[in-house]
Amino acid sequence: MIVVAYCRAGFECETAADIARVAASAGTTSRCTPVANAAYAVAHVDARDMRRWRQALVDAPPIFARSLFAGSGPHALVPPGHVAGQRAAVDRVTPIVEAVQALQTSVTDVWVEFPDTNDGKAMSTLARALTARIEGELSRRGVLQDAAAAAATAPRNRKRLHVFLPDGATAYVGISIAESGSPWPMGIPRLRMPHAAPSRSTLKLVEALVTFLGDGEASALRAGMRAVDLGAAPGGWTWQLAYRGVRVTAVDNGLLKGDVADDPLVTHLRCDGLKFRPRRAVDWVTCDIVEQPLRIATLMAAWIADGAARHALFNLKLPMKKRYDEVLRCVDAIDARLAGAEFDATLRVRQLYHDRAEVTAYLARTG
Repeated sequence: MIVVAYCRAGFECETAADIARVAASAGTTSRCTPVANAAYAVAHVDARDMRRWRQALVDAPPIFARSLFAGSGPHALVPPGHVAGQRAAVDRVTPIVEAVQALQTSVTDVWVEFPDTNDGKAMSTLARALTARIEGELSRRGVLQDAAAAAATAPRNRKRLHVFLPDGATAYVGISIAESGSPWPMGIPRLRMPHAAPSRSTLKLVEALVTFLGDGEASALRAGMRAVDLGAAPGGWTWQLAYRGVRVTAVDNGLLKGDVADDPLVTHLRCDGLKFRPRRAVDWVTCDIVEQPLRIATLMAAWIADGAARHALFNLKLPMKKRYDEVLRCVDAIDARLAGAEFDATLRVRQLYHDRAEVTAYLARTG
């Protein structure tokens, strides 16, 4: 089968490694030749048991792939010899619908997507036009189910159809399952920048909370809780926590900016975030300090292991080379620090849409 995965431009090799890791968890192999700065990777996976593949996505979730699907392609959408700009109409819908029917499954959502690059975004108009026509044809053929009904009866098994346009002449088609797939087309969340937030880094925290907590966010992070924000300045993460009614100790030698500097829920301590520990345990610790990733990973593992915090959300700034190896090294260090602990813990690592040369990790006590 063909697996297509979207990523941040420049991280195609890491995304190919993601697919290989999932394939290994499923007991199979993958072949991929990533193209630099394409913002996606296409792999041939030797998998025949889709249930094992879907379980592998849960057991070994991708780190750098924003969203991925399994299917077929590339499928030609224009006839041979067609010249771009010709007035003759091109029927791109029929070959797409026929490829979808060959998957022999019904779907609840139709996402027509394209690479997250400047060239890719030029196809957004075509994608919008195709979406309505594909939905209409799939409905007529009984392939498209009612999304609301499917979400109510079996939300985790909801099947999303992906039609990926690497260009205007070809397409890949495939399916992702709600349980292991991204909830957003192209894996890109649509978040609005709060006017009062002092920096755009606040969106990174919002995306992390939605990604890692999902429907459990309201119970895991609520008003009245206490948090420590390490490396807080200028205050984007602190603002987001205080906005939710959390009492925040913002630790940074730098200044907080804007309204958050005077927020009654915020206490600013000008000291070294790498050395600070609260006098009593807090519910959350967040960290966006620019430091070697292994040092941050070890620090956050210590906060959780020692009981200084129950939840940790932090960024790991990656080196220029061997980025995947560095992430796995950090994961191993966290696992080693928590080995033998008298509690269960969960660790998830993802490169978010609002991340740059970094990944975001969530570590928490779960028992």
